[in-house]
Amino acid sequence: MKSDTIAAIATALSDAGIGIIRISGPEAIAVANRVVVNKKKEHTLKNWQTHTIHYGFVEENGTILDEVMVSVMKAPRSYTTEDTVEINCHGGVLLTKRVLEAVLHAGARMAEPGEFTKRAFLSGRIDLSEAEAVMDLIQAKNQFSMQASIKQLRGSVAEKVKSLRAALLYEIAFIESALDDPEHISTEGYSEKLGKITQKLLGEIGKLIASAEDGLLRKEGIRTVIVGKPNAGKSSLLNLLVGEERAIVTDIAGTTRDALEESIRLKGISLNIIDTAGIRSTDDVVEKIGVERAMQYAKEADLILYVVDSSRPLDENDRQIIEMIRDQKVIVLLNKSDLEAAVSKTDLQEAFGGREVSMIRTSAKKNAGIEEFEQLLEQMFFHGEIRSEDEVVITSMRHKEALCEAYDSLKMVQKSLEDDMPEDFYSIDLMSAYASLGRIIGEEVGDDLVNEIFSKFCMGK
Repeated sequence: MKSDTIAAIATALSDAGIGIIRISGPEAIAVANRVVVNKKKEHTLKNWQTHTIHYGFVEENGTILDEVMVSVMKAPRSYTTEDTVEINCHGGVLLTKRVLEAVLHAGARMAEPGEFTKRAFLSGRIDLSEAEAVMDLIQAKNQFSMQASIKQLRGSVAEKVKSLRAALLYEIAFIESALDDPEHISTEGYSEKLGKITQKLLGEIGKLIASAEDGLLRKEGIRTVIVGKPNAGKSSLLNLLVGEERAIVTDIAGTTRDALEESIRLKGISLNIIDTAGIRSTDDVVEKIGVERAMQYAKEADLILYVVDSSRPLDENDRQIIEMIRDQKVIVLLNKSDLEAAVSKTDLQEAFGGREVSMIRTSAKKNAGIEEFEQLLEQMFFHGEIRSEDEVVITSMRHKEALCEAYDSLKMVQKSLEDDMPEDFYSIDLMSAYASLGRIIGEEVGDDLVNEIFSKFCMGK
């Protein structure tokens, strides 16, 4: 762990009321003392008590740069567990940068992205899952993401993982002891006991893995692709959902040539919406590229919004689109419901080969059907359930992958038990599961992974 003193701007660089420069390390107080003075231009910061805030000025070479409030947090009672000083200056890009430059000239080093949180992790104040929660909290796109990040930051994931690892470690220790001292430690009947324990652990880990499907969708947003024939009302629907004229709408078929992407929130659910070119056969080179992209986006979607012009009968073009999206999660929007209907839900049901498909009558022109769409969305992805406040939800793909590895290792334990293999076979797979879970909280990770995780953080955090 580096022992030098680092500094960075901890607030967004913008014209704001306050900008904060954070300093951390063994020389944090000495560095701040060189640039902060009181009204009498005395350098007294080194004498301040911990967890106090003081009024003063930042100066460099005898010139006052700004009027500031300065807080001091001495080790180990700080975010990084090191001596930490935060200078609260007036906001503004130029001024905040100027104060940071003065701090760097006084002996601090510019912090790397995420280095403050990395130091908190390396010092043991937080584990890796809690460190990741800091970044998730900063980047939260909706209420669920924010609440899940706060729970993870408070140790919900870590506590669950530590509990699972403790159960595994107990069994590993017993098996190793029995192998080392078979005369005094009997394994008679142990296979049956281990089988029950393994089944219980598989159930708990499986539940966490299952939670990741909802957790990742809620955190990252549902990748939603709008498809349909030209002039079905796709762009009008996008504008309605976004709440502004984001896409050009005309009566000319093929107006949308390229994909438009927007992020919106409906009932706390984030949708990453992609409006695509109308799908049809065309000789227009540019439109053809747009159609090909639309088909590719559709293949990668979590949800397809298939917009149908309900004032026109289904044709061969519709059937080609339906064939393309048949096996995906689809909501059919029977658009232009303000006009006389020429296609029914029964027609579409038959076109989908009798498959149960969610359908809503909408009118982008009259803002109809959106409330029903919101309710259906929640039921389709989250079963309309409100999860318990105490329930642990996985919102990290890295965590899910580690859980899957642990699950696979425990399945191998089950297989060894079924095949009546020697105890050392159980031990190997139990240790593998233990190590996989350890990677979630940072107890079984290398420097490369740690560096990669913290490199994604913003500067000053």
